[in-house]
Amino acid sequence: MKLLEKDFGANQPGTAKIMAEEPDDMWTLYNLILPDDVVSSETTRKVHLESTKATASRMKLTLHLKVTCRDFHKDSSTLRVRGKNIEHNPFVAAGSFHTITLEPNKPFHLRKKNWNPETIETLIETAENNPKSSSDLAVVLFQHNRAEIHLIGKGSTTCCSRIESQITNSNLNSIKKGANSSFFREVFGALNKHVDFKAVRSVVIASDGNSPVKDEFRRFMLSEARRLRMKSVEESCKTKVVVVGSGNLGEVLGDTAVMNLMKDSSAGVEMRAFRELWDMVCNNSDRACYGPKNVESAHEMRAIETLLISDELYRNDEIGKRKKYSGLVKGVKEAGGKALVYSSTHVSAPQLTQLTGVAAILRFPLPDFNDDDNDDNVVGF
Repeated sequence: MKLLEKDFGANQPGTAKIMAEEPDDMWTLYNLILPDDVVSSETTRKVHLESTKATASRMKLTLHLKVTCRDFHKDSSTLRVRGKNIEHNPFVAAGSFHTITLEPNKPFHLRKKNWNPETIETLIETAENNPKSSSDLAVVLFQHNRAEIHLIGKGSTTCCSRIESQITNSNLNSIKKGANSSFFREVFGALNKHVDFKAVRSVVIASDGNSPVKDEFRRFMLSEARRLRMKSVEESCKTKVVVVGSGNLGEVLGDTAVMNLMKDSSAGVEMRAFRELWDMVCNNSDRACYGPKNVESAHEMRAIETLLISDELYRNDEIGKRKKYSGLVKGVKEAGGKALVYSSTHVSAPQLTQLTGVAAILRFPLPDFNDDDNDDNVVGF
């Protein structure tokens, strides 16, 4: 989602120019646009011109609709907004009812009499959720004959690039001599393409503990940044880059040094919350629960301290299920709890799926729930 223009304040009237980019942005807009809001968008209509009264011509024009209802269409990822045209133009009378279809990459204006803080927070958070600019951590992971670049941010772990090579234990010496610098140069180029060094908190370079590749690439990265006079990258090499001896992403994120780097970040909060939950579940703690019915029961008792929910449930294709879990997240926040939404690409997603996709850390112990209340089968521990 892009917030192209904004002229609003909390609890005040104002206008925003918005453009959806992803299909799921349309669901966010479905919840943001309410009856009595005004949506202004370019559309096409058949009109009769004076010179050609006998036939209708299709013309582009802008309509300003005071919203009466809106419908979300998941299959086409569009949002149909119906309302009364409030501004007269030569072809559409004021007071007539029309429908505008909003879709990705089609900008429009949204005017509200009152922008409440929750709506502003949702809009800005969605607009800022760009992996390149909002990631807390970048990881360059060398594995056997390839390198992977991962971005770790709020709710998600994104593998944005894979670069193949022929790095093996038998040719590591050739790397030291610079014979494989073309591979490093390709990795360095991908890293610069996908990582905003001014925004990211830290960069981790990792390979198996016995492999020197991680250290060699850090030296190459610093040398290349100096050669190309890339000041932000050069400074990051000195202050933000950490080298870790780990063979896979899970080990990297579990490393003590990496956890310390991420302790105050949104991604760090999510990972610690899941680890805390997982430990509680494995130890049969009565301060954790999982499964839709158990979590809903805990919410009814205002017992949820932290809700953990998968993106698959929170943004489910079934409108009824999506509304149900959106309401749960909203209710937990209103009750003073935290709600963390985990993308399917998050490193903890497979384990959260084992817990049915929804779980909670509780404020206080609750009596044992009946496992039969869970709607889905859960892998045993």
